[in-house]
Amino acid sequence: MSQIRIVTDSTADIPAEIREALGIEMVPLKVHFGMDTYRDQIDMGSEAFFESLTSSSVLPTTSQPSPVQFVETFKRLTEESNAPIISIHLSAGLSGTYQSALLAKSMMDESADITVIDSRSASYGFGALVVAAAEAARSGGSKEEILELLDSMRQKLKLYFLVDTLEYLQKGGRIGKAAALVGSLLNIKPILSVSDEGTVYSVDKVRGQKKAMARIIELLKQDLGDTPLHITVAHAASLETAELFNELMLQNFVVQSSRYTNIGPVIGTHTGPGAVAVFVNPV
Repeated sequence: MSQIRIVTDSTADIPAEIREALGIEMVPLKVHFGMDTYRDQIDMGSEAFFESLTSSSVLPTTSQPSPVQFVETFKRLTEESNAPIISIHLSAGLSGTYQSALLAKSMMDESADITVIDSRSASYGFGALVVAAAEAARSGGSKEEILELLDSMRQKLKLYFLVDTLEYLQKGGRIGKAAALVGSLLNIKPILSVSDEGTVYSVDKVRGQKKAMARIIELLKQDLGDTPLHITVAHAASLETAELFNELMLQNFVVQSSRYTNIGPVIGTHTGPGAVAVFVNPV
């Protein structure tokens, strides 16, 4: 049987070199600055996006891929090898991307073997799942083995986002203006995560970035103790902060591997610049 093909969307925030090396197919979401539209991670990458975000007076909006975009990808992959396809996407609680992929599956010939998965996560919280699936596919894993791996990883993986400013949560309607103003005056840093249902929630609010990082370390220690970990630190145009966070993780845990990635334009629309996130996969 031909190698299982893995499809995802651009909000997985997987570094391009890893996507390309593993043959991961990416369907982009879109970012809109006024009348200008860009394909996430294709027409506009993280660096250009955050430059535009901080200089623009208009808050960008985002949109999901159409079912037709997924159909085009599914058809091309099916014609290339007729291998099973596993398509893994941003939480349905945060975007209609999963529904677009599901609708595309229903538009395909019944002989096409396509499994569409709601990751119930965001950014590298499901990017890690996509990478693991692609590695397993490359090693000859069956569809059943890969789906079992994904289910196991999804239950174990921990993630926390630390947002540097409340401005973009307020502009995006996540919090009120008064809460944003008070939070900014008090230097409050909200710690966010994604629930089992796939929605964003506030874990805690801490004054100051270093205290917020220390709180995340504390939360991870409560859950994971001395378990060896694979970690990925993502950042929104804030590599220095990501490096500090990574160093704290190395000091406090048994880290078997670590890497960095960029928070992309679509996720970055909601986090704003300066955000940092840690994605932790227990070994």
